Amino acid sequence: MTEIPCDAVLFDLDGVLVRSMGLIERILREWAAGHGLDTDAVVALSHGRRDIDLVRLVVPHLDAEAETARITEREERDFAGLEPVPGAPELVAALPADRWAIVTSGTRAVALGRLDAAGVPRPVHLVAAEDITRGKPDPEGYLRGAALLGVDPARCVVVEDAPSGAAAAAAAGMRCVGVGGAVADPAVRLTARVADLRTVEVLHGPGAPGRERGPGPGPGPGSGPALGLRISEPTGKGPAA
Repeated sequence: MTEIPCDAVLFDLDGVLVRSMGLIERILREWAAGHGLDTDAVVALSHGRRDIDLVRLVVPHLDAEAETARITEREERDFAGLEPVPGAPELVAALPADRWAIVTSGTRAVALGRLDAAGVPRPVHLVAAEDITRGKPDPEGYLRGAALLGVDPARCVVVEDAPSGAAAAAAAGMRCVGVGGAVADPAVRLTARVADLRTVEVLHGPGAPGRERGPGPGPGPGSGPALGLRISEPTGKGPAA
């Protein structure tokens, strides 16, 4: 069992809160095939990247804004087959609304559509692709999320499923809980790793057990951690973060 005291939790979206990788891969494969690209390579390079960063990487000779718009248009209207990552709705519902945010490489419209389609509660604070100039592994998104919550980055825990996202968390000075097999490489800097979110519980205040619901005030000076995460069955972790 691992307990991580913190003042706020920042979540990636795809693969962490919503099972959307099948949909993402299908859209990207169709786009890549239309340009005669290696579809497997494009999908592999997409994990954790904004669409515009992926386009600039794989077709630098094309108009990045126009190609990104084509991908985004499809993403903003196709939400078929989306499901929540097990434990995700319960976990975010247990967190005070002013103590968590989502930091995603997708657009705001895509993020909100996927949350709604999967039945995951919307956050009060969301950092999307259009809110930043540099995507993961740059820490800009996670630092912006911490600023929106008014929390010291060192007191934030990130929940990520991509190595680039874990690298962004480390660069922001935040601890990271990895989700799934993509972050199983020991080189990925993690505090803990889980298969899904069913084994992650919210601690309200020092030592408070369980997934108690309802909003609560942020921490006052000298009051200790506002909350924390308890990992009951971690599947492993990378280098100490």
